[in-house]
Amino acid sequence: MSRPENKNRFKSPSYGEISEMLEKNNIICNPMPVKIMPLYVDAKIPQRQHATDSGMDLFAYSFDKLYTKDGSSESIPTRINQDGKVEISLSPLDRVLVNTGISATVGFGYEIQIRPRSGLALKRGLTVLNTPGTVDEAYRGPIKVILVNLSNQEQTIAIEDRIAQMVVAPVILSSIEVVKSLDDTARGDGGFGHTGV
Repeated sequence: MSRPENKNRFKSPSYGEISEMLEKNNIICNPMPVKIMPLYVDAKIPQRQHATDSGMDLFAYSFDKLYTKDGSSESIPTRINQDGKVEISLSPLDRVLVNTGISATVGFGYEIQIRPRSGLALKRGLTVLNTPGTVDEAYRGPIKVILVNLSNQEQTIAIEDRIAQMVVAPVILSSIEVVKSLDDTARGDGGFGHTGV
């Protein structure tokens, strides 16, 4: 038996309708482009897997520093895998600083956020330690990603692997006003689970 159609059911707007709403409300729908500067001729440019994805995949170019759960390691032990690419192994709780081989900026009023890839996090326990990482507009150095192995097994990372994603986000550059008190609210200073777990 089929259910009767709910005429009040919400219908998702089309792309055309969304663009029209954005224009009417003066919302920026085509922000400034991300300017990418490869630092090496063979560095891979960030890529969207789908045209409307907010995140662009970042690729490993080199491994700069390895920190084990017992302390830092001066040299990173690497090997060549079956595909002919350099790879490293991360033991549980190891952290590695991965150089993506690129620099990037969007322009005034924007930042680049570095976020984990959901597949790596779920299936292998590899995530971005300081998520979301921030690339400030004025920073011109290489984009580097701190990866950590939160699984209970050794994990491998190879050069050219997709290790994280970058997302462009607007920034509100508020001024600072020092005050002697804040307005009272019903919540007050309640935090850290004060409403229950």
